[in-house]
Amino acid sequence: MISPQNLIGAGTETTSTMTEWAMSLLLNHPAVLEKAQAEIDALIGTSRLVSADDVTRLAYLQCIVSETLRLYPAAPTLLPHLSSADSNVGGYNVPRDTMLIVNAYAIHRDPVAWEDPLEFRPERFVDGKADGLFMIPFGMGRRRCPGKTLALRMIGMALATLVQCFDWERVDGMEVDMTEGGGLTIAKVVPLEAVCRPRVVMRDVLQNF
Repeated sequence: MISPQNLIGAGTETTSTMTEWAMSLLLNHPAVLEKAQAEIDALIGTSRLVSADDVTRLAYLQCIVSETLRLYPAAPTLLPHLSSADSNVGGYNVPRDTMLIVNAYAIHRDPVAWEDPLEFRPERFVDGKADGLFMIPFGMGRRRCPGKTLALRMIGMALATLVQCFDWERVDGMEVDMTEGGGLTIAKVVPLEAVCRPRVVMRDVLQNF
């Protein structure tokens, strides 16, 4: 049985890691960051902070989250499962009760399915363009991650708040190091460091928060 402490720890660590990857990608792609900021200004304005209810309305922000999860799924090989029946997959016989490990990282970067799979391109998700392509950062079916909805809401909320409230720059103008670490989760080898300043248009809101 999984303890509540393990569930909370797993959900917190993976969510914070995904937010770090998303901010790293935005800092290396300032045009995308500017577009996300412009969307928030247009839909939410600068007189209040973005709320959890706003997150689903921010279509481009959702595309950024999806593209981050495609490139850097929190659990790149998902959790092990057991096959429930004898089956044949791609010409390979898989007996019942075989431990199966799905490489989501490789699936998300498959050039057969994804054009320029190594590029960070949130536009590939605009207006459902990626519908039908295989995206499984949370697994799929009845045994997919039960925290999917909460994770997407938390990542979106954190990212929207950071983008709305601050102007961001890379340290000394240097590209953010995107080296990936090993392990069950896909963490950055070099933790993200960035320079942020409160946006002038948001100062009154931040002072009253």
